[in-house]
Amino acid sequence: MIWYHEVVRKYAVFGGRARRMEYWFFNLINLVIVILLAFIDWTAGWVFISSTGERYGTLTSVYNIAILIPALAVTIRRLHDTGRSGWWVLINFIPLIGLIVIIAFLAEKGEHGVNEYGPDPKM
Repeated sequence: MIWYHEVVRKYAVFGGRARRMEYWFFNLINLVIVILLAFIDWTAGWVFISSTGERYGTLTSVYNIAILIPALAVTIRRLHDTGRSGWWVLINFIPLIGLIVIIAFLAEKGEHGVNEYGPDPKM
């Protein structure tokens, strides 16, 4: 939970660097929270259907909107740690290939020492 709290504390901090551990633990805890909220939505009947027929849970939707900015910020900081610009996050718009490339970038080791985005977060 420490890593999750750290990301939420830096709500809209897009500058700097984030370690792999910070990024992946945030996403793991985020996934668990979404699953729990989806279960609560489903059992309580708080599900609405869009005009396209997709089902959305009320709590899950509110949570996803609230966590969007911190999730984007930690992704950009993680890209900074690998020496890449935060604009690389836009590669997600390329179907399948973009997802594979961004996962590879996010799983890479960060650059040792200071880079143009700040000091090494491991130090």
